[in-house]
Amino acid sequence: MLAVLSIAGSDSSGGAGIQADIKTIAAHCLFAETAITALTAQNTTGVFAVQEATPQFVAQQIDAVFGDIRPAATKIGMVSSVAIIEVIAERLTYWKAENIVLDPVMIATSQAKLISDDAIDALKQALIPLADIITPNLPEAAMLCGFPLTSDVEQERAAVVLAQASNTAVLVKGGHNAGSADDVLVTKTGEVVWVRGERINTKNTHGTGCTLSSAIACNLALGLDTAAAVRKAKGYITGALQYGINLGQGSGPINHMWEYLD
Repeated sequence: MLAVLSIAGSDSSGGAGIQADIKTIAAHCLFAETAITALTAQNTTGVFAVQEATPQFVAQQIDAVFGDIRPAATKIGMVSSVAIIEVIAERLTYWKAENIVLDPVMIATSQAKLISDDAIDALKQALIPLADIITPNLPEAAMLCGFPLTSDVEQERAAVVLAQASNTAVLVKGGHNAGSADDVLVTKTGEVVWVRGERINTKNTHGTGCTLSSAIACNLALGLDTAAAVRKAKGYITGALQYGINLGQGSGPINHMWEYLD
């Protein structure tokens, strides 16, 4: 059985972060491994407290995983400090990790900034160049490329700019567009691929970004090329939203196991 590693924060409510990644990996019939970067006290209504792991402990988790059950792919999610970003980059380089998917979690649903300017610079310099694909949403892509994204043309331009600057594949997700769920992928070779999707009318969207990036990592681990991995992950997340579960008082979780419903 192939293994997939998630390097991310823990969500106590189970809808996002490490917990969403584990569910996604299990739904793809792969073995989930984790390196936790932070503990959060959160639920469907918001985040109430965050306790970061030390960089040394993050490194020890990564080493323990790679030294025993080597992952076929690695997904990186919540990384909020320069020191943690740098140690993740250093250890993944040491272990020659492959199929790295980076979800640059920088902006909350409320549009609050979740990462310092120094950490954004470290992300650009240390982690993004290591990734095989990065998966920013529209606000995150705008923060990374430095111009607003208000149209399909600008969404595609941002993906091209980021891909050229980082020499990696870039998927700019369009879920923040009203009435649209279209994403644009620019591959490492510069091919532009629009991945069109059905917009599901639901308030239960907690963990969608985490889940999509984990699904892409699973598909890369299974041997799919980047475009095919993204398309299959898009189908998975659409089903998870469509067959969502109504839990909590806020933005509830999606249904990671929808494909196994009777």
